[in-house]
Amino acid sequence: MNQLALLVFMSFVLASFTFASATEPREENEVIKKATFGNGCFWCTEAVFQRVQGVKSVVSGYSGGHVVNPTYQEVTSGTTGHAEVIQITYDETQISYAELLEIFFRTHDPTTLNRQGADVGPQYRSIILFHDEAQRDEALSIRKALDEAGIWDDPIVTEVTQFEIFYEAEDYHQNYFNRNSGQAYCQFVIVPKLQKFKKLFEERVRESLE
Repeated sequence: MNQLALLVFMSFVLASFTFASATEPREENEVIKKATFGNGCFWCTEAVFQRVQGVKSVVSGYSGGHVVNPTYQEVTSGTTGHAEVIQITYDETQISYAELLEIFFRTHDPTTLNRQGADVGPQYRSIILFHDEAQRDEALSIRKALDEAGIWDDPIVTEVTQFEIFYEAEDYHQNYFNRNSGQAYCQFVIVPKLQKFKKLFEERVRESLE
């Protein structure tokens, strides 16, 4: 993402939505919402969003397909229609849905169809599953603005579709990076993504995972 395109994107976001500043006092009463995103391997996306201020929990799972209660093996076959996704529970008084969308788009490549890096297949597609009309409108608006701004050389292929059901992934997928950070995949694939997130969103990084 070049600097000019990034400035255009940020100008659009700031002009279109009201953000909760990381330095402003928070309301005492939480407003809990859910967001569901797929942007590659859920080990990566879980690790990123766990480190976002205002996010209460992140659960890895499957959504967007036609098979009931699928297993990881079934999803990775690419025949279930499901994507690897994360379901985020967040406090809207601390972070807005638009801010989550910004992090979503800027921490993966939304122009590669059914692929993120070496992970290939429809289960790794870029997808936003909206929970209500407000989320749908924001997702479509930001996707359109990004395409028109030419943030990436290729057109965005992110799917925006109605959320229907979320199937929680097997226990060994949950909190994967935090439990297996020394593994080769974590070091060579997830760590660079976390470094990019922390560089781009320094003001949004939470101080502790506890």
